[in-house]
Amino acid sequence: MTMTKEQYLRNLLPPTGTVDAVLDTDTYNEIDDQFALSYMVRSSDRIRVQAFYAAPFFNANSTSPADGMERSYKEIHNLLGLLGEEKYREVTFRGSDRYLPDEKTPVESDAARDLVERAKGYNADRPLYVVAIGAITNVASAILMDPSIKERIVIVWLGGHAQHWPDTHEFNMFQDVAAARVVFTCGAPFVQLPCFGVVSAFTVSGDDLRSRLYGKNDLCNYLVTHTEREISRYVKEGRAWSRVIWDVTAVAWLTGGKTDGKQEFLRYELRDLPMPEYDNTYSYPAGGERFVYVYHVDRDALWNDMITKLSR
Repeated sequence: MTMTKEQYLRNLLPPTGTVDAVLDTDTYNEIDDQFALSYMVRSSDRIRVQAFYAAPFFNANSTSPADGMERSYKEIHNLLGLLGEEKYREVTFRGSDRYLPDEKTPVESDAARDLVERAKGYNADRPLYVVAIGAITNVASAILMDPSIKERIVIVWLGGHAQHWPDTHEFNMFQDVAAARVVFTCGAPFVQLPCFGVVSAFTVSGDDLRSRLYGKNDLCNYLVTHTEREISRYVKEGRAWSRVIWDVTAVAWLTGGKTDGKQEFLRYELRDLPMPEYDNTYSYPAGGERFVYVYHVDRDALWNDMITKLSR
């Protein structure tokens, strides 16, 4: 099996129909993964969710990457209960308990093994979409375990910063630069949603949450109160009451495709793939493969679509 250039370029276009997808998420990291996961489940008109993978993370909300992954695993189950989607519990998997030790050694996990096996049921004409909104360790591990899956998947990753940003010291990327380098160079069709400078425009305010979400259902109430708790410390510091929930934009790549090849919520272009470097910069090797670079998000259009689906 060899993916042709035509198939590769076709899979870089935003999908226009209903597609199969998995979500790789550090769900307990902050507050935006919860919105993204819920939006994905509620977008069944465009997405057939196949599995959820818990990703590692390490910050104030965890004691180690392994603890972050475990907390994320439990938070996925918490959200599935609020969503009333018990059927997905059996396809929710624990991911890596640590980051890649180098660019050749995978970290085996239930999530990585499931992605390898699950991808075997797809091909370049009908790919599996891998939406990743955390450190991309699980996905990189699966590719290292079985490089052939690169021709069966499309990777959509929220990670790194915009190319015009002075550095790429972004949480999802700097935690596991080795994994990012594996994914950028593996040869799979790749969509990048950069954080600062692009999808950082997707923010919410207290009025947005209270007027449009609160009181609609248990899920919405949880999302609102959880976000308000997180943002309360910002307000105490005298900062404006707004919060980025950028992880939602990765799911939007699957929900906003049009038959004319355009995207309802995102603007994008094809560029030559850069290489993430260990010094928090990009390098630009000559003759790099093409990839999708998202450079703008229509905040209001995406917000309205998400609110409509979550508040049902």
